Amino acid sequence: MNVYLKTPDEIAVMREAGRIVARAHQAMREAVRPGVSTAELDRIAETVIRDHGAVPAFLNYPKPGAPNFPATITASINDELVHGIPSPTRILREGDIISLDTGCHYQGFVGDAAVTLPVGEVSPSVRRLLDVTEQALHVGIQASVLPNDIRGVALAVQNFVERQGYSVAREYTGHGVGRAMHEEPQVPNWWPRGAKAQRLGWQNTRLQPGMTYAIEPMVIAGRNTLREQRDGWTVVTTDCSLCAHFEHTIAITDGQPVILTLP
Repeated sequence: MNVYLKTPDEIAVMREAGRIVARAHQAMREAVRPGVSTAELDRIAETVIRDHGAVPAFLNYPKPGAPNFPATITASINDELVHGIPSPTRILREGDIISLDTGCHYQGFVGDAAVTLPVGEVSPSVRRLLDVTEQALHVGIQASVLPNDIRGVALAVQNFVERQGYSVAREYTGHGVGRAMHEEPQVPNWWPRGAKAQRLGWQNTRLQPGMTYAIEPMVIAGRNTLREQRDGWTVVTTDCSLCAHFEHTIAITDGQPVILTLP
């Protein structure tokens, strides 16, 4: 496994890519309300990204056995975990939650981040799901310090989430980010016992300064069993339970990690 360590100058460019992604998220956050379509949120994000001299990273992203992804954002509502396709017929309703994920290419590097937002007023139990998922992201970030390793980051997220009574999605992971949107290492939100990690293709990589990766806890209120819908992209929970998704791209340093996708 080859992990591409970034120079300070490269991380500075990634920070600019991350700022553009953060601006797109802020614009979408301001637009989320009952009656808005997910296609309108997609249009907003694409406009922000292109107006800042970047290119949407998700648009036309390839996947074996499915059409290329047709949008700038993924917009996943309620029991949709990830990869929901924006549509003018998907209209947000009061009490929904929506996970918005987007990325961009800027001067040869990628920024990538996600957030789950309430639509109008939501119940205390739904708000708790969002709060715990966002806290899990920061638990993972706080664990991303030397001399820790990927296993330690994954277990920090898993243990925190499961102590709150939720489960983490096991089929989907965080990932290295750099010149490509998906690089090594994989950054899971859980870690199996024994040799199963090797069978999954995961390697317990020691953290090093210059590593850049996305941590993205995907937390489910019910069982962590999933299925992919017929569009070849949208992933939903099999028991229709709600789920949330938060993500930042970070850089590993000799001290505290640097979050690259903040405004």
